[in-house]
Amino acid sequence: MSHLFIWPEANTDFVAGVVPPEDIETAWYFVFDGRDIVLTTDADGQYRPLDHDDFAALSATEHTSHYLGALAGHHCFAVETAGIDGERSGLRGLFGRSDNLMFSLAGRAAQVIDWYRTHRYCGRCGGENEAHPGERAMVCHDCGIHAYPRLSPSIIVLIHKDRQVLLARNHRWPEGLYSTLAGFVEPGEAIEETLKREVKEEVGVDVGNLEYLGSQPWPFPNSLMLGFLAEYEQGEIVCQEDEIADAAWFDIEAMPKLPGNVAISRWLIDSYLTRMGVPVEA
Repeated sequence: MSHLFIWPEANTDFVAGVVPPEDIETAWYFVFDGRDIVLTTDADGQYRPLDHDDFAALSATEHTSHYLGALAGHHCFAVETAGIDGERSGLRGLFGRSDNLMFSLAGRAAQVIDWYRTHRYCGRCGGENEAHPGERAMVCHDCGIHAYPRLSPSIIVLIHKDRQVLLARNHRWPEGLYSTLAGFVEPGEAIEETLKREVKEEVGVDVGNLEYLGSQPWPFPNSLMLGFLAEYEQGEIVCQEDEIADAAWFDIEAMPKLPGNVAISRWLIDSYLTRMGVPVEA
């Protein structure tokens, strides 16, 4: 059976890099003030990073920049600064105001900045770190240990039973919003073990026939979401009280309010609906 989910960045010619070229004609700058992104928008109100000319106006402001790579001739930089004018927001403020590619690149920038900010000193000896000249790494002056960006792998899964799917809502979510289940991989676990454990812990049911569909980097703050479909096997829904406010089976033609299509959870749901012949929103 063909896989329906393709992470949008897989269809681009983005080439990751650490060292920028000497001559740069066009560039995009993803600018952050602390943990908030500076919201620069185009005529349609959609987020766009600063171009080379716009960034030049800020160059006198104290800042730290990190080269990310290039996309279609545009060299991309993550920039951290403070105290500049303009609207700003957490990354979630880009939902509905950016396409998937821009959100992906902004998320990449946010993760690189956060890694640099939290690795200024060595976690082993406390010595001061400096950036490696040719790798994405911080190196301790004293003991020489290298600190690379860390990712937190997690599973996200849509449980299905014929023409029904099991969806749940977290205590912190808006009323009426339901989505797929997710959880972090524990040390020593295989991905399949994580999936079955998390489902059992959160909603009390057993699943099998796992099918991997795809992955998505998720910068809140540094997750890599591994997306699956899983078939219901047995058990009654019992919600994990401290995590899950409600969980229920929904007919695929009578779905509740769902997350927006920037998230892999929505793509998993849409993939299954498409497979079952149910039209989905573009």
